[in-house]
Amino acid sequence: MSRERFVELIHEVCAVVGLPDAEYVVETQTLEIEGFDVHLDHHETDPDSVYVSFHYGAVTPGRSLVVFRLMLEANLLVYAQDQAQLCLESDTGNVVLLVHLPIGPTITGDYLADLFSHYAEHGRYWQNNILESPDEMFEGIASGNFMWLRA
Repeated sequence: MSRERFVELIHEVCAVVGLPDAEYVVETQTLEIEGFDVHLDHHETDPDSVYVSFHYGAVTPGRSLVVFRLMLEANLLVYAQDQAQLCLESDTGNVVLLVHLPIGPTITGDYLADLFSHYAEHGRYWQNNILESPDEMFEGIASGNFMWLRA
């Protein structure tokens, strides 16, 4: 994929979601999707891919080790099939989801908008249930002791 196709995809996404200034998005390679900062990257060394990073927020002090374990589990069980990884940004300690997106002829602005919305839902889960949850709720999730109910 050329730089031109990358720019074209950004314009398509902006048209789908109703952002009027696509050139600003091209220049900054940054969007805000449902409250999350989303960065788009295209590297000439990997011309057939787009890298999308979703910034989910900071880890509450004292929870880093447990959150890191939960992120590793999620990487193995959820994100590996999507070519995505949760990671901690070394400078800020924020949780970031990095998505490697191979670009083919079927990738459109509509597809990217749906993908952004999908991962924004993941971000809300991480924020509400892990990053910003009360201590009691966090300890229940982090313990791994789950009770399943049959409905």
